Amino acid sequence: QVHLVESGGGLVQPGGSLTLSCAASGSIFRINVKGWYRQVSGKERELVGSITRGGVTNYADSVKGRFTISRDNAKNMAYLQMNSLEPKDTAVYYCYHNQRGTAYWGQGTQVTVSS
Repeated sequence: QVHLVESGGGLVQPGGSLTLSCAASGSIFRINVKGWYRQVSGKERELVGSITRGGVTNYADSVKGRFTISRDNAKNMAYLQMNSLEPKDTAVYYCYHNQRGTAYWGQGTQVTVSS
């Protein structure tokens, strides 16, 4: 089992920045993929982006150039740096950790972009 805890959500004005963190603990295998999804109430959860252990990243078109995913393998941490935030980025953000075909999810953290 892998336990994930997100932090860093909150209220930010349009154009602002926010960084989310995700701490993983438990039985973590060396080879894994970490990433972030987001979900708006009443809509399906959508992929924000992912990062392999080696640092290869993948992003949704809607966040390319604005969001950056990184990780610290020694600390079992993942991060989502969000810049130039827009009201449409408002959602609950979930971190995930995938190892050996099993996905684990955090509890989610609310990000609200509003003036």
